[in-house]
Amino acid sequence: MADSAPFAEIWRPHVTVACVVARDGRYLMVEEEVAGRLVWNQPAGHLEDGETLAAAAVRETLEETGWTVALQHLVGVHQWHSTEHGDAVVRFSFAARALSHDPDRPLDTDIRRAAWLTRAEIAALGERLRSPMILHSIDLWLGGQRLPLDTLGHLPGGGKP
Repeated sequence: MADSAPFAEIWRPHVTVACVVARDGRYLMVEEEVAGRLVWNQPAGHLEDGETLAAAAVRETLEETGWTVALQHLVGVHQWHSTEHGDAVVRFSFAARALSHDPDRPLDTDIRRAAWLTRAEIAALGERLRSPMILHSIDLWLGGQRLPLDTLGHLPGGGKP
């Protein structure tokens, strides 16, 4: 079937990244304002054009928490239909190790604070969690799910159509 705008009708989900950053039985979390509501999330955000998934995860963690991290594993790829904005999300969840913290680094404007919380404290947040993918990715990590980072590939170049 010929179409004068072949890409106009293609469905595209939001591609996001997130990090499970564990330290001493606690997980790095952010409290953020979304649509006038305070919610909790892992350091997470959208993939930018030309960026690798791994670079996006490291960048988002630094921008939202002031922590520089080293990615260790891919925890999983999760598909979810957001109740927040009604769109589909494909989320790449990584496990990362905290390397250093810059307490003077300004955080993204919607971030109120970063905090280290236990799994029980995160679960107790209930409806204040931004998505079910938060506990899901932590539980996968706790269950030992660790995929090699080279599972993900990036082929740079090739012009845009």
